[in-house]
Amino acid sequence: MTHRNRIAVCIIFFIHSAATADDWPQFLGPHRNGKSAETGLISRIPETGIKPQWRVTLGEGMSGISVVGNHVVTMYQDDKNQYVVCLNRKDGTKTWKTAVAPHYQNSMGHGPRATPTVVDGKVYSFSGEGILTALSLDKGKILWSKNPQTKIGAKPAEYGMSSSPLVLGNEVIVHTSPGAQGYSIVAYSKDKGEFKWGTMRYAAGYSSPTLFEVNNVPHIMLFSGEALVGVEPVTGRAVWEYPFPTEYNCNTASPIMVGKRVFISSGENHGSALLSVNQSQGDKPTYTVKEKWTSFGRDSVMRSEWQTPIYHEGHLFGFDNVGSAGPISNLVCIDARTGKRKWIEKRFGKGNLIFADGKLIISTMKGQLIMVEANPEKYVELGKQKIIGQTRQAPALSNGQVFLRDNREIVCVDVNK
Repeated sequence: MTHRNRIAVCIIFFIHSAATADDWPQFLGPHRNGKSAETGLISRIPETGIKPQWRVTLGEGMSGISVVGNHVVTMYQDDKNQYVVCLNRKDGTKTWKTAVAPHYQNSMGHGPRATPTVVDGKVYSFSGEGILTALSLDKGKILWSKNPQTKIGAKPAEYGMSSSPLVLGNEVIVHTSPGAQGYSIVAYSKDKGEFKWGTMRYAAGYSSPTLFEVNNVPHIMLFSGEALVGVEPVTGRAVWEYPFPTEYNCNTASPIMVGKRVFISSGENHGSALLSVNQSQGDKPTYTVKEKWTSFGRDSVMRSEWQTPIYHEGHLFGFDNVGSAGPISNLVCIDARTGKRKWIEKRFGKGNLIFADGKLIISTMKGQLIMVEANPEKYVELGKQKIIGQTRQAPALSNGQVFLRDNREIVCVDVNK
């Protein structure tokens, strides 16, 4: 089998394993872009509010939620351990919980940060200090556990490890902190946890690996604290890069595909860029990265502090954080083709967003669920309701149910019409 064919098998497997539109099997949904194909959702949140279907007490942590079938999976910690937990989606009853790492503390928030990935009856988790674990989905049995940071002789990133595992073919891929002699990204075999490859030595960022296609060939995108890097699956060879250093290495929002281009954005008053990656002809192609447009500094149209934007029908919707991790965040829409801002809802507040059925579904740090039209011409709010406590996690959507969590609870809300 040729190298190109092996890559093709990988991408086919990934698309198949991402499950149906009814599932939300990983960070930011089926395709890691925050979008769901589901329709038939409520047109607005009623003034009387929506009664949660269930509400379950867990514990602290910033891990998001994955939903496959009747399984609702997330991470949290108590005063002893970090856990992967599986709940029944019908009523929130606990199916199992498994300790995967010791209690983790950090000045920017305690507990796990990464969202578990569910593929082919297995759960892959990444703890706050960077322990990668594979568990069975049915019973939560640990199948293998590895600590990439120990293997490569590096310490965790300053604000903790937050890379949600990417499963591609037979590989589980996470961002790591390189230290003096380590790697910025590593891959393990998904069945046995065998180390496969590692590459680059850029300071760790806080985003998660995603996919980008160049001439229909998938590349893994590493958004480190210093650069965006394209990495070949299977070989782990870094083949292109675009420098993008930020203060405190806070590249946290994930890169997203905008047609055949890639969009990146960071806070700390840094800004955004839309890039194209071009491949030369020949047996050993080379790659060049070109800027379609950039918008940097205090007047940038979008500075995503940690929230991955949504791309829909030629427009980007996302949060623009003012200042260096400052308290003011605006909600904005920009024309993806030109980089020009279409509208801004000032002082909207910090939050996270996903997309379904023509709507932005937003969870705010104040614990509100807000629905907004994905309208490129103007801001149109479709209702809001306070449901949980302070949260940084993006919502998860599966089969018409929205799942939210904070440092204390996980809540299920039905948004079917």
